[in-house]
Amino acid sequence: MHKTLFFLFLLFFVEATIGQQKNLSAQTEISVLTIAPGSSLNDAFGHNAFRVKDPLNNLDKTFDYGRFDFEAPNFYLNFSRGKLNYSLGTSNYYDFLSFYIRQNRTVKEQVLNLSQEEKQKLYAFLVNNYKPENRNYLYDFFFDNCATKIKDVANISLSNTIVFNPPMEYKEASFRTLIQNNLNRNSWGSLGIDIALGSVIDKKATAEEHMFLPENIFKFFENASINNNDIPLVKDSRILYSKKETPKPNTFFTSPLFILSIIGGVILFITYQDFKKKKQSVWLDTALFSITGIIGILLLLLWFATDHKGTHQNYNLLWACVLNIFIIRQLFKKKVSTWFIKYLKFLIILLCLLTLHWIIGIQVFAIGLVPLLLALFIRYLYLVSYYNSQ
Repeated sequence: MHKTLFFLFLLFFVEATIGQQKNLSAQTEISVLTIAPGSSLNDAFGHNAFRVKDPLNNLDKTFDYGRFDFEAPNFYLNFSRGKLNYSLGTSNYYDFLSFYIRQNRTVKEQVLNLSQEEKQKLYAFLVNNYKPENRNYLYDFFFDNCATKIKDVANISLSNTIVFNPPMEYKEASFRTLIQNNLNRNSWGSLGIDIALGSVIDKKATAEEHMFLPENIFKFFENASINNNDIPLVKDSRILYSKKETPKPNTFFTSPLFILSIIGGVILFITYQDFKKKKQSVWLDTALFSITGIIGILLLLLWFATDHKGTHQNYNLLWACVLNIFIIRQLFKKKVSTWFIKYLKFLIILLCLLTLHWIIGIQVFAIGLVPLLLALFIRYLYLVSYYNSQ
């Protein structure tokens, strides 16, 4: 009980201190911190934060928009529905830096070229935004996240006079390409993203939209100017910590391409055995129709039953056909209906359409799926031949 009261008092004291510290000295520096990606999927895209350093007022704090509460009611349901609240959080700068050093993640700093009035305005905005009634926001991976908030708040302090000039290495790219450039394409995280996100993320992102990624905040800020003139937004850049290189484990034998190649090989082997014996392995087809149907239902829910914008128009439904789950009974009949054979031909056409979508760039699909898709195509062809011969 005493520890709880002490903690509440400490929290109140910290928030009260932040709220009262409104007059910054002339020695104040406000900078943007960029943290490199980590080793797990949830930190694979990096992070950003503001640092407010005022030595005369003994102030050195960070503000970042990447906080969320795992213990919040219905956390996983809200996450899946696209209704997850993130919030602005604050930390002691050295605690913040030490946290990412322990994770062995590069940390870079860019000191902003702000007037005293602009520093005061930016800090006042952060202090006000940190109030409990203001700190939460509805997270969107592409348009409202810990990186885009940095851009937006910086623009507020400069009355929207920042001009974000594309960096020298800038290349036009789709949202999917920008995401996958930060991932190992032959990883389960990359596979899951390519399956769950639809063709809407295969459109080209504008230059400013590239800044949904923390590393691009660093690149665009480095090249930005104020009032469309020669005044640079950043007056000084430095590396606070450089990642120490460590050996990377060989994960190929647990990768999607390897595992799904084995599964695809098993499907083809059983299909060949069925062909030789002129029979059907009903258990295999039941498994394939069930799994693809269930995945299709999940993709439909992500498209129509959530607020996620990136899950719309998902043509993975061309292989994960929802109808598969509802017609499994046909597989157990001694003589299937004529319409079922036509349905199998329909599934083959859908796989051909998927290939066309991929070739002309409507949607890019996961490389790891290729062995499975080939196996499904050949299995459906065999089933058409088998049922027609009955």
